[in-house]
Amino acid sequence: MKFEDILLFWEVLKPILFIVFIIAASIQILYYLFFYLRVFTLKPKKSIDNIFEPVSVIVAAHNEYDNLKKNLPLILEQNYPEFELILINDRSEDATEQLIAGFQEKYKNLRYTFIKNNGKLRHGKKLAITLGVKASKYENILLTDADCQPSTANWISEMMKGFSSSDIVLGYGPYSQKNTFINKIIRYDTLFIAMQYLSFAKAGIPYMGIGRNLAYKKEIFVKNKGLSSHAHLRSGDDDLFINEVANSNNTAIVIDPESFVYSEPEATFKDWIWQKKRHLTTFNRYKNKHKLLLGTEVFSRELFYILALSLLNNYYNNYIFIILIIIRILLLIISLSYATILFKEPRLKIFIILLDFLLPFLNFCVHLIYPKPKR
Repeated sequence: MKFEDILLFWEVLKPILFIVFIIAASIQILYYLFFYLRVFTLKPKKSIDNIFEPVSVIVAAHNEYDNLKKNLPLILEQNYPEFELILINDRSEDATEQLIAGFQEKYKNLRYTFIKNNGKLRHGKKLAITLGVKASKYENILLTDADCQPSTANWISEMMKGFSSSDIVLGYGPYSQKNTFINKIIRYDTLFIAMQYLSFAKAGIPYMGIGRNLAYKKEIFVKNKGLSSHAHLRSGDDDLFINEVANSNNTAIVIDPESFVYSEPEATFKDWIWQKKRHLTTFNRYKNKHKLLLGTEVFSRELFYILALSLLNNYYNNYIFIILIIIRILLLIISLSYATILFKEPRLKIFIILLDFLLPFLNFCVHLIYPKPKR
């Protein structure tokens, strides 16, 4: 094809792409107006009387000796009147068993069970959680991971406030701050996902939670037959379960900073990509309405940036083009700036536009380049 033919084709294509840009930008603006600006309505719950119902905290661990040694006391010494911590030792080959034996002498509310490695049974975290729920004494279940550190001694009491009006409580689990760019990517990705699933829940469309900080009634787990519908998948003990059972009437959110649990992020880009790939494998099992909502948002965001950059040289003096760009960028900055304050990530504020542009393409690369993780 000659260069003149390419130019002619571009001239024919430009008006079509401009219309597509208007549609993509309008969709993005609607998402911010209807969903993401709800971040301003996310408020910490005020103190509620008579919320101190007993709770079972469940932690599954596989070769997590160092994390358990550091984090279990922070859970076991929570400022809460009645709770048990059920630790499921999932085939650990380190000194976890000896560590727990020592802890049990000091903490009477620590209960312990284990899964033997018989060399034949293939399973993931879901079996451990199922055993923990079945072993629990209390109706209220609170989940976290061995590598998670409660931000304060009031973590349990803050999360329990959500049960005052609902049967499912969605919390937030940020990653620790490091002075690397990959750390900024991971933390921004976590921040945006949190703003997304919490805002959707606020709009009456809950679709996921995070296992690092999630609570629900034991009755819901039992009625849903636990995690059986997706037991064969490596991931989904949190988001797929919530996707199945959560609705506008039974789900609450808790975002008080005292309810946060912090984790150590992946240190390298490769490790983070593999983590993302594992998490994204659950997307195809979401309800169709959730897949449509989330897929449309990501696709329209990619189109917005691609077409804005492609058409800028031709439509820089078109007021519709410029106004749509300005409105969408302003909505992004306003909502995400507030989210960085709400979720205690102020240092991410200066990277909002850059990371908002990069993440859809990184997620696309995850799908395109990396092979499917083993189940």
